[in-house]
Amino acid sequence: MSDSKDNKAEMSFLEHLEVFRWHLVRSSIAILLFTILAFIFKSIVFDTIILAQMRSDFWTYELFCKFSHLIGRGEDLCMDKISFNLINVTMSGQFTIHIVTSIVVGIILAFPYLLFEVWRFITPALKKGEKKYALGLVFSGTLLFALGILFGYYFVSPLSVQFLGNYEVSGQVTNQPTIQSFISTVTTVTLVCGLVFQLPLIVYFLSKLGLITPEFMKKYRKHAIVVTLVLSAIITPPDISSQVLLTIPLLILYEFSIYISKMVVKKANKA
Repeated sequence: MSDSKDNKAEMSFLEHLEVFRWHLVRSSIAILLFTILAFIFKSIVFDTIILAQMRSDFWTYELFCKFSHLIGRGEDLCMDKISFNLINVTMSGQFTIHIVTSIVVGIILAFPYLLFEVWRFITPALKKGEKKYALGLVFSGTLLFALGILFGYYFVSPLSVQFLGNYEVSGQVTNQPTIQSFISTVTTVTLVCGLVFQLPLIVYFLSKLGLITPEFMKKYRKHAIVVTLVLSAIITPPDISSQVLLTIPLLILYEFSIYISKMVVKKANKA
């Protein structure tokens, strides 16, 4: 694909599809390579990262416990109780979860490259002064995604594990969740948090297209709060702590997105 705008303008619809297809092919190859790496290094993926949330010395649990002592609550906020054991109930269960988890990890690790492919696809259609901003969006998107992943892994996911794993309707019932259930909870919550943190980037593109304005976002701020609460309730388990924990950064990101939209509209008006 040529970097020239004139050549880009002369491309037919089928040629655009062909270019887009190769971007998808390269993106798929990147995901596949990282998936293979995750599959090979299963000890790091499972024992060191995912299953670490079952250990009482997990960083988040120790942080909450230290905070509990700091505010004079003693052991109230300590979460060192893991009252369940993971089981596997099907012959192919562990192999299947190995493959699925490797794919999720592959997507997470390849995400910066996926944004880079998006940048490569849209760059020829941009003006010279816009290209540097597009590259900045790749960096910003990668940073936001990484922050979302870390936030989901170290805060939202551990609270979900603690609440769902230790919740009891009766002392006569023993919790023995399957490994599929546990890993699905950890990986889904973590990945969704990474995607949700892309809100400022989405607002930027929508503002560039003229679909939303800062005035629109301010006008419907109250509606956005309700949507954020509902979204947090869907992503997290039904405990108030994890919902609030996810709602707070989402509201901060929304306010930051209003500022981004304002800058985009202001620049468009000047142009």
